[in-house]
Amino acid sequence: MAGVLRHSLVSVGAAALVVALVVVASPPALASDPITDPEISAAVDQLDRVVAEAMSRSGVPGVAVAVVHGDQVLYAKGFGVRDVDTGAPVTAATVFQIASLSKTIAASVVAGAAGRGIVAWDDPVRQHLPWFTLSDPYVGEHVTIADMFAMRSGLPGEAGDMLELLGYDRTQILRRLRYEPLEPFRDSYGYANFSLTTGAQATAAAAHRPWADLAQELIYEPLGMTSTSSRYANFLAQPDRTALHVPVDGAWQSLYQRQPDAQAPAGGVSSTVLDLAAWMQMELANGAYQGRQVVDAQTLAAANTAQNRRSPVGDPASLPQFYGYGMNVAVDGTGRVQLNHSGAFTAGAGTTVTMIPSAGLGIVVLANGMSGVSEAISLSFVDLVETGFISRDWLSVTAPILMAPYQADPEFDPANRPKTPNASRPASALTGSYSNGFYGRATVRKVGRGLVLTMGPDRVAMPLTHWSGDRYVATVASGNWPFQQWVDFTGGTSRATVLVFGLRDDPTSLLSRAR
Repeated sequence: MAGVLRHSLVSVGAAALVVALVVVASPPALASDPITDPEISAAVDQLDRVVAEAMSRSGVPGVAVAVVHGDQVLYAKGFGVRDVDTGAPVTAATVFQIASLSKTIAASVVAGAAGRGIVAWDDPVRQHLPWFTLSDPYVGEHVTIADMFAMRSGLPGEAGDMLELLGYDRTQILRRLRYEPLEPFRDSYGYANFSLTTGAQATAAAAHRPWADLAQELIYEPLGMTSTSSRYANFLAQPDRTALHVPVDGAWQSLYQRQPDAQAPAGGVSSTVLDLAAWMQMELANGAYQGRQVVDAQTLAAANTAQNRRSPVGDPASLPQFYGYGMNVAVDGTGRVQLNHSGAFTAGAGTTVTMIPSAGLGIVVLANGMSGVSEAISLSFVDLVETGFISRDWLSVTAPILMAPYQADPEFDPANRPKTPNASRPASALTGSYSNGFYGRATVRKVGRGLVLTMGPDRVAMPLTHWSGDRYVATVASGNWPFQQWVDFTGGTSRATVLVFGLRDDPTSLLSRAR
């Protein structure tokens, strides 16, 4: 499935890559050296400048930042506008969609449930979702909530994401994961929204309540996170909320809305930096907040401890990077452990959180444009805290990664099309219905002089542009930044019998002509 969405939902790809940047080598220091209050204060004093510079260079419309140290909120500010069309200002109370930062929140929810005996991290998913399975029956029977949160089930990155774009709901997507090919069980890392969502849904089933209600009960209410929700409708009901923004011809525009309820545990939380400051304080205090134990310390520690290796084996000089349960865990260049995660929507959101447990210190940055700004601000702040200076131009590192999906994909560059393309079979040989268990029914029909592929419950229509022979390019625009995808027609003589949507070696991509 990597070829299906690698140019679209960057919350799976580029954002996962950016968080690795926090472990690049900084000037050496002893891990035992404590970070002092004056060092933290000096870094906080420079945040206004750091944010202003990053926003000026990127043009991203709005940013909010909060910093916590122990039980204190040292900094909470909004910058810029929440919507370029209205000019309404961002404040610390402005609600953002936080994309994959939701995964860290979800881990807190499951840890809270585990501390109450509702589930255990090592519960098999099937114990609570009896209908769930995967393409390998052994894995389907034995995969646990922990495996799903640690991204070690063997599911490939982006598993199920295309189904979400086509309009399938959460349960439908989780049921269809059984068609996905698997990497080695518990010996691979595949960052997938619907891997974590599966573990979260199993927890909700064990609690006999919807996931959004469980999150509200176990985390949002006890921490006073009154502006936080795992339901998109609640985000829309917030008067002080941001729009999403994308770069078009050098200017940021509000063009899309992103409805992420299907993957709410992995990417559907909306919140403010003030609310997330309370959550960071709880995380850094081992589950305690304002004198109350909100989440069991032991079950939370499991989430924030290395459980699966993210970085590839093979370079002994590199700093290893790990994934906990919905949290990146790494040792930075000063020898300190960092907990971090980024989130992004190509529809227009960029977020990040970084915590240094040994210092009781955390920073969260939310932006209403996917630009690398959030990561650059966070990385600069951590540099200032740990070393007293910013080690490099972080925006020049993060922006190319996060902005890449907005660039033309060279794979589909018309310049790479054969100069003399082979003719396709006539439209009558390609039109009709195709289906498989993963995607369901797809329809190809002639519209004007071209062909249109329609898929999913939302009947997402994708115009097909001829490439060569029976190969076409589909343009997918379903509430997100548009991306392109290969579509091949194969088999048969007078009529094609198979439609390949994506990679030929991916069994989920093969749709047979319906009879």
